[in-house]
Amino acid sequence: MSEQVVADRRILRRAEVEAKTGFKRAHIYGLMKAGKFPKALRLGIRAVGWDSAEIDAWITERLKERV
Repeated sequence: MSEQVVADRRILRRAEVEAKTGFKRAHIYGLMKAGKFPKALRLGIRAVGWDSAEIDAWITERLKERV
């Protein structure tokens, strides 16, 4: 993994994941339950986030599938 990728890696909150994927909360959680979307990380009692590298990789894979 390059240093640039590690430097850009961060925790994305749900609103950011929704904006990146175009999916709403219910669809994201449905895909997670089906094992078709990266799992959320527990950040606190009522807070979750996603690893930005995992979300970016998931998006890249979806784009490869359409070719």
